[in-house]
Amino acid sequence: MNRRILLTMLCLAAAERATAQATAVATTDSAARADARARAVADTAQRLGRSIITVTRTPEAAKRAPWAVGVVEKSGVVGASATLGVDEALPAIPGVYIANRYNYALDQRLSIRGAGARANFGLRGVKVLLDGVPQSAPDGQSQLTNVDLAGVSRVEVLRGSASTLYGNGAGGVIAFTSDLSAPDALGQSARVSGGAFGMRKVQLRTSGRTDNVIGAFSLSRTTTDGTRQYSRADTRQLMAAVDWARDARTTVQFRVNAAATPEALNPGALTAAEYAANRDSAAAINRARGAQRSLSQTQFSVRMQRAGDNFTWSATTYVMRRLVDNPLATSPAGTIAANVGTVGSLGRWIEGVRLDGTWSPDGSASGRADLSAGASSVATVSWPRVTAGLDLQRADDRRRNWRGTAGRRTAPTDTLLLDQREVVASVGPFVLATWTPVRDLTWSAGGRYDQLAFDVHDHFFRDAAGASNGDNSGSRTMRAASGHAGVVWAWRSSFAPYANYATAFETPTTTELNSRADGAGGFNPDLGPQTTRTIEAGARGVVGGVVTYSVSLFRSNVNDAIIQYLETNGRAYFRNAGATRRDGLEIGAEARVARWLTASVAWTESDYRFVHYRVPNGARTDTLDGKREAGVPRRFVRTGLQAHWAGWTLDADHSTAGALFGDDRNTLPVADWGRGLVNVRFAWRGAVGGTQFHPFVAVNNLLDTPYVASVTINGSQGRVLEPAPLRNWYLGLDVAWRLVK
Repeated sequence: MNRRILLTMLCLAAAERATAQATAVATTDSAARADARARAVADTAQRLGRSIITVTRTPEAAKRAPWAVGVVEKSGVVGASATLGVDEALPAIPGVYIANRYNYALDQRLSIRGAGARANFGLRGVKVLLDGVPQSAPDGQSQLTNVDLAGVSRVEVLRGSASTLYGNGAGGVIAFTSDLSAPDALGQSARVSGGAFGMRKVQLRTSGRTDNVIGAFSLSRTTTDGTRQYSRADTRQLMAAVDWARDARTTVQFRVNAAATPEALNPGALTAAEYAANRDSAAAINRARGAQRSLSQTQFSVRMQRAGDNFTWSATTYVMRRLVDNPLATSPAGTIAANVGTVGSLGRWIEGVRLDGTWSPDGSASGRADLSAGASSVATVSWPRVTAGLDLQRADDRRRNWRGTAGRRTAPTDTLLLDQREVVASVGPFVLATWTPVRDLTWSAGGRYDQLAFDVHDHFFRDAAGASNGDNSGSRTMRAASGHAGVVWAWRSSFAPYANYATAFETPTTTELNSRADGAGGFNPDLGPQTTRTIEAGARGVVGGVVTYSVSLFRSNVNDAIIQYLETNGRAYFRNAGATRRDGLEIGAEARVARWLTASVAWTESDYRFVHYRVPNGARTDTLDGKREAGVPRRFVRTGLQAHWAGWTLDADHSTAGALFGDDRNTLPVADWGRGLVNVRFAWRGAVGGTQFHPFVAVNNLLDTPYVASVTINGSQGRVLEPAPLRNWYLGLDVAWRLVK
């Protein structure tokens, strides 16, 4: 009996211990889940609600900026993307519309709230920075030649008029940051991808660090047979970056960027009949006349930054050399033949200096106090923080045009048509002020004055027949004053409304100025700058620690709008159209649905119309008041889902764009994207020994939707359609290993 009692007691004790252990395990698991949830919430709040931006020329929390801003981190820029164009990196930011021409000779058309939508090549109306160094010429023309997305760690986008910050052509701003991450003293990585249409991309990257120096060196090459006939391309890029911490407060940045495109064939735009017959074809005239582009470019820059408690400053100097050979399908004056076009060449030097200084009596000049304020749910009272600076830039171009046969100067009749030197010099002093007079309320204001001097020196005094065409040398000076005022009320972390009023101006580029319908040299005396006034209201916030959102409503009034009123076989002509009005609504949101699942949406509604636009048409004048601006859809929506577990990532997005017009008269409608564009990417990230692996595979346009990705605005004879490829794929592998621990 006693043994039974003892056995029973032992069994009860064992059961009690087992129950306690099970309870402890359950409690631990529950605590682990709760802790993981807390970390997820904190991570979302940190990543989405407390981003620090510098695109406003001073470091500040994004939630306290009186502008519409967006940030894309490295995982969104690179990840499992092919890293071929900015349309992969920025579609999740509302208000940004990227029309991929799938034409390396012309680049993608990028517009922010309509600014830049009419660029017939490169970027127009949008300021581009790489590590704080302008990739824009003083005339406002920008390009992405130096930007290899595979080597970018962050992109900041400011939407709206921003000439107060950056002067000419700042209808929006895109700031890229090079990837200088170096987890090891010396490391190496290789990224290789390939896919449909003969696409191949290889990138080799070496990085390293010491106690006070960090650096990276990257080489890449991209080749493709092209998504259409006659669209083959070959692009090569180099990036070398070194940051040296001279002392605890001073940093010096050295950058070298080089790029070369020895071949980029230009298939041109199609008519509706050509598109219906074969959407992958190239314009016959482009093939016959050898339309293409080749270029080489090198840029060197040095930037020094000094951070103090009350005063911080930075100074940047840079120089760029750009050489372009550009056979066009444009018919030259004189004898017309099927294979006779225009061969253009450009040799460009750009030098520039940027100076910034920020002063604040409360010790927030370095941005550290501001970052602390940005990390909290409220903005504390502070003294006014004042930033002042000066931008100096000069471009010196030597431009020549010849009559060419099949894209080359080989026949005896291939004569010189244009030979001139174009110099543009700009100076822009500015001052900005930020003030939090009472808790949660932050005011911002600024002003800037820009002066641009355009000079053309004509070196060609006789036409192809030998007759004198005179000296078309001349000069033009354009001036503009810009300003902005804004306010942010950080009332709650879940609701921070803001409002701003800002202006921008945009001068014609030298390419636009020398595109004269009469064929003469020199600058067009009738083409002047356009001005934009924007009023905006919006709000942003983080709800529940897992949902972030932003919403903005704006109206921009553009006067003397620079309009591409005609495009003839690759040659565009421009005029000041009168006035346009741009109304828009932008909504962006991202939510952590579960620990393993994130959803996002970027929704843009726009109504861009001519208010006053008269077009000469022979003996009469056409009135286009009320017509929609061409090239931009009224609606663009992108939704995305990202699932991740145990190193695996599945990323899918769906995009749809509304119908648009290919011409100012609204007689060439372009259909919407129908059932939309679906892209799916699948990747894994892990390590084997000391080597990290990141294989990925993707399918673009999964639904095989036929759609027109871009248009050539006002193309002659209805030649406006630039089609996108149907279903296509790529796969790749990113490998990183340690050379020195």
